[in-house]
Formats: sequence, structure tokens, C-alpha cells
Amino acid sequence: MPEVILSVVGARPNFVKLAPVCRALAGRRQVRHLIVHTGQHYDAEMSDAFFRDLGVPQPDWNLGVGSGSHARQTAQVMERLEPVMLEQRPDVVMVYGDVNSTLAAALVGAKLGVKIGHVEAGLRSHDWTMPEEINRIVTDRVADLLFTPSRDANDNLRREGVSPDRIHFVGNVMIDSLVWALPRARRLAPAARLGLATDEYVLATLHRPSNVDDPGTLGELLRGLADAAGTRPVIFPLHPRTRARIQASGFEPPAGLHLINPVSYLEMVGLVADAKLVITDSGGVQEETTYLGIPCFTVRPNTERPITCREGTNRLIPPRRDAVRSAALDGAQPSSRPPVIDRWDGKAAERIVAVLCDGAELA
Repeated sequence: MPEVILSVVGARPNFVKLAPVCRALAGRRQVRHLIVHTGQHYDAEMSDAFFRDLGVPQPDWNLGVGSGSHARQTAQVMERLEPVMLEQRPDVVMVYGDVNSTLAAALVGAKLGVKIGHVEAGLRSHDWTMPEEINRIVTDRVADLLFTPSRDANDNLRREGVSPDRIHFVGNVMIDSLVWALPRARRLAPAARLGLATDEYVLATLHRPSNVDDPGTLGELLRGLADAAGTRPVIFPLHPRTRARIQASGFEPPAGLHLINPVSYLEMVGLVADAKLVITDSGGVQEETTYLGIPCFTVRPNTERPITCREGTNRLIPPRRDAVRSAALDGAQPSSRPPVIDRWDGKAAERIVAVLCDGAELA
């Protein structure tokens, strides 16, 4: 059994994946679990609030890396994390997801000879223009324990020649956090506070550079949402990156298109759960809507979570005005029983900790 486990997180999706693992490790008194926040997402409004919402202890270290180019950010995480690892000498370093902090921590641990566990291993978009795809593949290459969220992730790793004894099919920790958060999120009733009823509105979340950095593409998406808002309310919480681009464009939202400030994790879960449909470019939202049985339209040419399209409620759409308008106005399907996906059951973290601490896999 490891005595010291060091979790490294840097961005808000990482925090959501860390939370259930942190709770599961809290029950193992023989294990000292330490948390490093790289500071890749550094604003208190959007980062500290996630820790509070998720019941995660404040990090033991904050490296304060901040924003920057991919190379600069990755290099700074490596430079600032190495002394922490040398001082603490963890038995296992846990990394989460596919952000620059994930790759940097995996590289530092591998070069120091520390065992690496990767939560959400094996996901592939097969799109090498995505920096996240490079992060995923390199992290999986150097990691010792590959904790996969779905069987297609297992298949991806096997095709890449990964030894089966490194692969552990544990399920989806994002769903662990969703199951834990849903009762709390519903009590907040965020849509009602905006004067909107359940199953009445469209929820939009857009932040990827491919969608918001090019003025022409962003304009198409905004016009599509504005068209939809003439018939059905649209709630659009703005990522700081998206807000800056919209302000630069001079776009004036029409009545019915609610551009709101970033919301906490619990508020976002509440908004997703009560939406009629969701338009997004977020990976995690694709999974949450699938679990909840809510129609989701993902503004991307591909997804590293194809199971949400094959077995869930997700569809890919292009970043065009007509596609967004059609999805928002015609895309909602009658409610039905949400799909059941193997090991998306709220127990993925328990399976991860069983592998870490007992060397055994749980069913």
C-alpha cells in the first residue's frame, strides 16, 4: 500500500475528477494524500469556488503558474513541481484529464522514477490539432496505472500496444461527482433564480479557441443563439475567454439571450439538469447530459468521448448559425429513460482507490 499519494491538478475539470478520488482516499487512514494545484486556472472566482463546491480540501501547494503558451505553461509546471516531488517523495503521483498540468506532472514523475496513475486514460479524438490529444497520448505512454472511463478507452490503449496489466477499467469519475452533486445542485435552483422554469431553456457553454477566437466563427455561433432566443430562452454562462471575445466583437445580445457571469460547479450542474437541451464544446458536459438523458449538441468536428454519441444523447454539429438554430429549436427529443453505460454508476473512485491501495480491481 502506498504511504504518500500526490494528486496534481491545474484546471477546473481536473478538480471535478479529483473530488471523488479525494473522498475515497480520505477513508484510507494509512495513506497521506497531498494535493498540488498548479495554478493553470488561477482566478479565485472560478477555481477556489470549485474546491468549496466539491468539498475538496485546500491544496497543500499552489504553484501559481497562471496563463501562457502551451510550452511556457508546461515548462513552468515541471520546473515548480519537481522540488515538491523531490521533497515529498510520493509513492504514486495521480494526474487527471488532459490539460497541460496533466502532461507536465506525468513527465516530472516519470523522470524521477515515481509511479504515475492517470485518471481518464485512453480517451482519443484522433485529432492531432488538439493540444489535449497530444497531452493524453504522451501521459498514457509514461503512466503506469491507466484508469479508463469506458470500454472504448480500453480498446484505444490496446490498439496502441499498451500492456493489459496497466489498464484498469474503473468507470467515469465525472459521473461520481455528478451523482454526489445533483441533490445539492437542485436545492440551489439556479434557473428559477433567473426566472426560468425547468425544461424551458437552452443552456450554452462555449470556450474552445476553435469556436471563440475566430471572429467569424464566434459571430456564427452568437447569431445562431440569438435566433434561438427569439423562441426559447438561452442561458449562456461566459468563460472569461469567451466574454473577452464577445466584448471585442461588439455583439449586443437580444432579449432572451442571457449572458451571465461564470457559475460555480453546483450551479452549472443545476443548470444542466434542468435544461431542455444543451449546446456546448465541453467534454464533461457531453458526459453529464448523457447520464441525465438530456439532448446535447457539441460544436466540434470530433469528440474524445464517442460513447456519448453512440450510446448517449450527444450529437456533433458544425459552428454554423443554421446548425445552432436548428439544434436549439428543433433538436429537443421527448424525454426518455437515460442510457445506462457500464460503470458510469458513481463508484469509479472506489475502484481507483482499490487498485491503488489493495492492488485489486472491484467489479
